[in-house]
Amino acid sequence: MAEDIRQDKKANFSALTEHNNNGVTKISGLASNKTGASKKLVIKNFKDRPKLADNYTEDTWLKLRDAVGAIQNSTSIKYNLEELYQAVENLCSYKVSPTLYKQLRQVCEDHVQAQIHQFREYPLHCTFILSKMYIMIRSIFLFLDRTYVLQNSLLPSIWDTGLELFRNHIVSDGAVQKRTVDGILEQIERERNGETVDRSLLRSLLGMLSDLQVYKESFEERFLMETDRLYAAEGQRLMQERDVPEYLHHVARRLEEENDRVISYLDQSTQKPLISNVEKQLLGEHMTAILQKGLSILLDGNRVMELALLYQLFSKVKGGLPTLLQHWRDYIKSFGGEIVGTPEKDKDMVQDLLDFKDKMDNVAQGCFNRNESFINAMKEAFEAFINNRPNKPAELIAKYVDCKLRAGNKEATEEEMERILDKIMIIFRFIHGKDVFEAFYKKDLAKRLLVGKSASVDAEKSMLSKLKHECGAAFTSKLEGMFKDMELSKDVMIQFKQYTQNQSEPSQLELTVNILTMGYWPSYTPMEVHLPPEMVKLQEVFKLFYLGKHSGRKLQWQPTLGHAVLKTEFKEGKKELQVSLFQTLVLLMFNEGEEFSVEEIKSATGIEEGELRRTLQSLACGKARVLNKSPRGKDIEDGDRFNFNNDFRHKLFRIKINQIQMKETVEEQVSTTERVFQDRQYQIDAAVVRIMKMRKTLGHNLLVSELYNQLKFPVKPGDLKKRIESLIDRDYMERDKESPNQYHYVA
Repeated sequence: MAEDIRQDKKANFSALTEHNNNGVTKISGLASNKTGASKKLVIKNFKDRPKLADNYTEDTWLKLRDAVGAIQNSTSIKYNLEELYQAVENLCSYKVSPTLYKQLRQVCEDHVQAQIHQFREYPLHCTFILSKMYIMIRSIFLFLDRTYVLQNSLLPSIWDTGLELFRNHIVSDGAVQKRTVDGILEQIERERNGETVDRSLLRSLLGMLSDLQVYKESFEERFLMETDRLYAAEGQRLMQERDVPEYLHHVARRLEEENDRVISYLDQSTQKPLISNVEKQLLGEHMTAILQKGLSILLDGNRVMELALLYQLFSKVKGGLPTLLQHWRDYIKSFGGEIVGTPEKDKDMVQDLLDFKDKMDNVAQGCFNRNESFINAMKEAFEAFINNRPNKPAELIAKYVDCKLRAGNKEATEEEMERILDKIMIIFRFIHGKDVFEAFYKKDLAKRLLVGKSASVDAEKSMLSKLKHECGAAFTSKLEGMFKDMELSKDVMIQFKQYTQNQSEPSQLELTVNILTMGYWPSYTPMEVHLPPEMVKLQEVFKLFYLGKHSGRKLQWQPTLGHAVLKTEFKEGKKELQVSLFQTLVLLMFNEGEEFSVEEIKSATGIEEGELRRTLQSLACGKARVLNKSPRGKDIEDGDRFNFNNDFRHKLFRIKINQIQMKETVEEQVSTTERVFQDRQYQIDAAVVRIMKMRKTLGHNLLVSELYNQLKFPVKPGDLKKRIESLIDRDYMERDKESPNQYHYVA
């Protein structure tokens, strides 16, 4: 019984155990009678390590050698790759790694030596195949590479072993190396000529050269020389055959292609010298030719895309941007010089300048990347050419502003007007003779204010504010005084109206007077005319009123600036004529008679002959012919006679008859310019006296230098010398008796 019980117990225990292959004995939960008892793991070592069969190592190596041979000969492998990998792992596990490594190296070396003649014949193909072959072999022997080789730092990896064998037996062969590089260069040249090549082959070959550390000396140097040769010839040829825009696009495409080659198969270290060579041969050698041949064409045609490309390409070349900058400056001077220097185009000069400035601004901002140097060069060029013709641009800018600010200019809204004035101010900044601008601007402003032709007081004051900001308060003080006079005149007229209403005999005429401060306004030549008694009487009333309020002042009437509204009766009915004072005097004569000659009208009115002829022409030969002229004709002759046109018809009730404006004569322009010149002389005199008073004694050159610093208008050394001589004559200063170039201030 006892024996049976032991056997049963043993049997039961065996039944409750499970054995795993890894030597871990798992005890089943059934072995415990207690519910929820913890499980136990029992780990046991193998009693003995499994032994390899006697011929396993040799048979496995033969199998691996066959597989390597199949890879080397590009035939199919008999065995599964996973099976081969497992075989290598098994051999390495049994300390066969050193032998296996030596055997593999020997097989590879034997193969490379046997293939030398093939490499000489077909270097590119053989090298490419060899590269793929080593990748395949390494994948099979990866376990060997990652265990044995990795643990022995002196041993090269399987890939490095292949490279070493290739370097020692193939690359060291001069013929093979030359044929290989020749083949690679031929492939690249074919690709550059537009043919399709095997980029993966090139990438593999050049990668191997790089890994062998012979890339630079064996390939790169020759490659860069060939690149230089190719693009030097191409640059010379295409500069002759193509226009500049087409050439620039070609260069950009070539640079893009070369960058793509670096990404695809060239070594990264080649990029900088390669791109530098292409830029030098296609751009650097032809910079001046490109700009001389094409810059003006691009700018004239506003070829924005090509100009941006030109800037982008030139920015990559040494000295490119300075060269472009110089040609850009020269173009602006040349083109702007034509605008300013052609008297026939004076009528459109300012508008052409504004358009040209806008165009150049767009190029600088959009194409030249807002480069500060280019913007400054543009400003310098504008300043240079606009002052090549003294005074005229300043005069024409003043007239342009007058045209824009005059009533009737309905082409611009307030915002557009502000934008136009801002643009004008940019051109104005370039002018040296700003006092010329001031003289003409003041004359035109006076006409606008006195005749009521100003389009907008806000626009006028905006322009004044811009001038003040640009040139200072002294520059605009007189102009501001003109506006102040107009405001004060309105107040005076309100008081005068109240004054006349309190008179015992109020006048039938309504008089409006503008009181102008002589120092603020342009000088007008006084003209004596014969006014009707009613007007003379009203003038005297105003004079009495004004001088009663402002004693010590003197009033001088300016009939040339006067205008009136006449009530007239025609057969068609009553009309109102808005006319100048001279037109008024002529028309009032026809209340006294039916017909008058030119001489009779001149005698009765006292109007100067030239002014009278223009007045009669406006009344008898213009659109609104309220007088009939006999004989008919456009010009007024001495024997002409005039009578009132009772049959005059017009759709409007109030008709404005414009005085025929005498075009500003050369004499009038010269007169304004001479006044400016006279003012400049006074300013030079004042500056000289101011400097000498402070310094007491000064040499001629230092005095002239100081004057150039202080004066705000262009002046020639000869003019300064004349003013200094004049001051010496007037005893403001004297020459040193021993040194003629030394001056002393005379207190």
